[in-house]
Amino acid sequence: PMSMTLIHTVGHISFVLTALSFYVRDILMLRALAIVSGIFGVFYSFNITVAPLWLTIFWLCVFMSINGVRIFNILRERQGISFTEEEQELFGTIFRQFAPVEFMKVMRIATWKSVQPGELLATQGEEMDDVKLIFNGEVAIERDGGEIAHPRDGTFIGEMSFIKGGAATATVKTLRPTRYVVWPKTELENLLKRNPTMDLAMKAVFTIDMVKKLGGDENESG
Repeated sequence: PMSMTLIHTVGHISFVLTALSFYVRDILMLRALAIVSGIFGVFYSFNITVAPLWLTIFWLCVFMSINGVRIFNILRERQGISFTEEEQELFGTIFRQFAPVEFMKVMRIATWKSVQPGELLATQGEEMDDVKLIFNGEVAIERDGGEIAHPRDGTFIGEMSFIKGGAATATVKTLRPTRYVVWPKTELENLLKRNPTMDLAMKAVFTIDMVKKLGGDENESG
């Protein structure tokens, strides 16, 4: 007969793997750990008592099946993902918090634009109906008629208006040829409402941007 020490060890491993699955960020790894944890859990439930714990075993198998189906769907979705060179750069830098499928959904509702120097991207006191991200370029941020910052690549414009609502808190004007990404506010709001994990990831991206601005003595850009 199998020793109780080994059986209890298997049980501990099952719970440790479950705890690890809550810690990891990658959804594929999370579900894989959950399946492995379930396998150890089934083994433990089958051997811990004279009669197997069939109720526990049944539900562990259900959970493993659900995670198995989701892993299959995730892998199938990822096979159909292809990013442009510019999108790949954004995904590897600013949007590291996002899973590939999530980033693809965000970029589907985005538009790329290229403008010349002197283009207004936001006007202080006016409502903003989008969120912009400077991909390559430089802008001047003006508040109450005075320039307060010259942010460049990787800077969001309109994120504070998106988070808190209200009008733009500053005027933003391009200083040189600038390429940027723009998301319609309503479409982005609806997308994030439907996807809680994406909402958390986007909030993390905005937080990093605001910390960067504060660290560089750059105030809000709308």
